[in-house]
Amino acid sequence: MANMNPQNDAKRITTHTLMLMKEKGEKIAMLTAYDYSSARIIDEAGVDVILVGDSASNVMAGHETTLPITLEQMIYHAQSVVRGVKRCFIVVDLPFGTYQGNSKEALNSAIRIMKETGAHGVKLEGGEEVVESVKRIISSGVPVMGHLGLTPQSIYKFGTYQVRAKEEAEAAKLRVDAKLLQEAGCFAVVLEKIPAKLAKEVSESLSIPTIGIGAGQFCDGQVLVMHDMLGINHEFKPRFLRQYADLHNVMTNAVKHYISDVKARDFPNDKEQY
Repeated sequence: MANMNPQNDAKRITTHTLMLMKEKGEKIAMLTAYDYSSARIIDEAGVDVILVGDSASNVMAGHETTLPITLEQMIYHAQSVVRGVKRCFIVVDLPFGTYQGNSKEALNSAIRIMKETGAHGVKLEGGEEVVESVKRIISSGVPVMGHLGLTPQSIYKFGTYQVRAKEEAEAAKLRVDAKLLQEAGCFAVVLEKIPAKLAKEVSESLSIPTIGIGAGQFCDGQVLVMHDMLGINHEFKPRFLRQYADLHNVMTNAVKHYISDVKARDFPNDKEQY
């Protein structure tokens, strides 16, 4: 019998696939996911990369920053996502405090994520400061995605979520850091909230893909937080965000309709009971 689900025939996305996409000029589509049901929908829709982001701290747990989420919580979210995915490449954020201390701790954190979740790689923030950790993780066979520009785990150091690397000194460091991450063996690097001109320059200077968020159109791919692009987060509307749905209103109206039907004794009706 013919296979009626094309997803079952789809080849898994790998680091090699992503490199080929950059070489061909094919843009990489990346979204966050934190649970089985959402990951399954995103995977079946054809997204290339799912990021199990430490943004779960914000959108799933209601924290103000990404700092409070733990390694155990990230592992739980990643396990849930992996169960829903057949095709996507899955990257998991190493949460704050699990890699900054020393490279051995970073390696242990990465190994726990890979062994306990079945994900395909990890992401960590920073440049020169974390290169030793990046090298140690990669030497163990774990793919690493870098993250430069606005690094949310350092928000208290920055003191603001404004655009980074507008001044030449910071831009120069970002250029150097991007090259260092590539030389250390990263398979890709996220560029967050930096000027589009700088992101273009960095993207063209690297052989590995760049994934932008608030970094303009010249990156090799783009990433958004699922809750933001679907309009679940009603208040969060930065300049770089394109909202593709308004699920806040859809869900609110559906819940109100349900409440109304229950109060009016309209639900369940004769056909909805045994």
